[in-house]
Amino acid sequence: MVLFAVGLGASSPPSTSQRANVLLITLDTLRPDALGWVAGRNATPVIDRIAAEGVRFAAAVAAVPLTHPSHSAIMTGLLPRRLGLRDNGQVLPKGPATLAEVLRGRGYATAAFVSGYPLDSAFGLDRGFQVYDDTLTRAGGAEGDLERPAPATAAAAAAWLRSAPRPWLAWVHFYDPHYPYEPPPEYRRPGPRGAYDGEVAYADHAIGAVLAAVQEAGAGDVLTVFAGDHGESLGEHGEGTHGFFIYESTVRVPLIVRFPGHVAPAASAAPARLLDVTPTVLDLLGLPPLPGLDGTSLGPILAGRQTPAEPAYLETYQPWLSYGWSPLRAVRHRGFKLIDAPRPELYALDADPGEERNLIAAEPARAAELRRLLDQAVALPAVSSATLTDTDALARLRALGYTGAGAVPSEPPIQGLRDPKDGREFRDLLTQGDLLLRRGDFAGAIARFAAVLAKDPDNRFALHRSGLALLDQGDLPRALQRLRRAAQLDPDQPEVRIALAGALDRSGQHAAAIEQWQEAARLQPRRAEVWAGLGSALGRSGKPAEAVAALAHAVELEPRDPRLLARLAFAEHAAGRVEDAARHLRATAEASAPGEFPYAGALGLVLLQAGHRDEARVWLARSQPSEPEYAEARRALEKLAPAGR
Repeated sequence: MVLFAVGLGASSPPSTSQRANVLLITLDTLRPDALGWVAGRNATPVIDRIAAEGVRFAAAVAAVPLTHPSHSAIMTGLLPRRLGLRDNGQVLPKGPATLAEVLRGRGYATAAFVSGYPLDSAFGLDRGFQVYDDTLTRAGGAEGDLERPAPATAAAAAAWLRSAPRPWLAWVHFYDPHYPYEPPPEYRRPGPRGAYDGEVAYADHAIGAVLAAVQEAGAGDVLTVFAGDHGESLGEHGEGTHGFFIYESTVRVPLIVRFPGHVAPAASAAPARLLDVTPTVLDLLGLPPLPGLDGTSLGPILAGRQTPAEPAYLETYQPWLSYGWSPLRAVRHRGFKLIDAPRPELYALDADPGEERNLIAAEPARAAELRRLLDQAVALPAVSSATLTDTDALARLRALGYTGAGAVPSEPPIQGLRDPKDGREFRDLLTQGDLLLRRGDFAGAIARFAAVLAKDPDNRFALHRSGLALLDQGDLPRALQRLRRAAQLDPDQPEVRIALAGALDRSGQHAAAIEQWQEAARLQPRRAEVWAGLGSALGRSGKPAEAVAALAHAVELEPRDPRLLARLAFAEHAAGRVEDAARHLRATAEASAPGEFPYAGALGLVLLQAGHRDEARVWLARSQPSEPEYAEARRALEKLAPAGR
């Protein structure tokens, strides 16, 4: 097959004006058998058309069955374990280059449009993107449930694509197939997995709007990569969703590379890896490879040549991080898969795709061969520990009295942990408890978590979630006890730190709350609400200057959030910085939607204190009875009124 100037192995890269555009589409929680071109059981005409025009891999492999670690592998070509990423909510380190950074450095316009909270810019995948649209428009029962429906994401991406300067890189991510499955009624499919398949079909329709915008713009050469980030169990192996096990149902994903005129359409059974996306894109664009990547270019396979299959390393640390049970690691090579667990498993994937017959005792030589490959992957060096910490954030924290070390999380013990396969009874209770908690049935949730803790007293998930439920019930002493134990068991879990900080604040233990907010800020240094929580705790502890510094950093991270602007303004007022308080309350008014600024009286009083009498009169007159400062604002307005009025 002949490849043109932007093709594989080009002797020198073309000029920027000649270089192809790149469209990366990722669909969250996508099983290959949810696509028409793979299984023929669900209508996905748009994705099927991409597949028909490209090289399609029906059995590519995700390194981790979780959204943020998996996308980090796509964007860097590095194993998530080397990046220190084992779970959603952790932050991509600054060291390794991302695909967006490389292409932006080559003159590309770069934009991303993401649809789920795990990909929020606070977690680092915005690096290299000039536009990173993570506006999330729908919320579930917790912050981690924030998402944006597929049509809204598609509309935002399409608006940018229609006028984007060339060449461009556009990443469009759709979250809809993620649990809970709630497609519009017209997309719901029949059968027990009809809601899930309907979510995939709903996203397929939205992808059509993105492709239409590319066509309308007359973009010229477009290299399109489509991938699922991980799969979904849908009850297989006793797992409802994903993240807990690393069976094929959650790590096997579809991958398509479409590059008309440069790569001939074909179907490939090769075990491609999501790690291979970045090196493949750079290869197809004629750009030099990045050194030290775990992924390799799929170029030879796209060119129709036979190449030795690369081993695929897989892992999930969710059993350890959430429950204190054994993590799972695996290697997949030449049709076999070894899962390293307290009771190890070996499967022949071609003959046993459902992984039902464990061959660990029958094939010791094969298991030993895969064990060597697994050990090699585990031994790969991590990214330099210096890059795993945000040094600017640490400097800010230490200026506010932080004394923590900010160390890299330690590995779990090798032996003595529960095999996740033995935890189904607990997981069912935990799932029920979490669902009840989200629905506001706190008593029911507490009962489920208590049943787990009676037999597994250090279960981190049960401790954390029961602590939240007890807080909502008003049982502060027991909530603090549970949350303190959860933080002791897993000191690097930011959500536990945040929950404990809030509970300590409610109990009046503000100094102790500050310590927890600081640890949360170390773990998630770009999460504005964490810095805001720290600022509020500092203010309540009688440290007004430090409170202003923390809240000012929150505003730096989210400069148009009216809630943060208002909190900064009140902290500045408490610190005696009246002009600054007035400036930020004005900014709050400007950033608020019409009719939704609840601080008119406060702004008027601050302006009056600053000596701006005429402007103060305007805002005092706008004060509403629902505002805490209303009575004081009316009295001040009366004093300002001319005689006789």
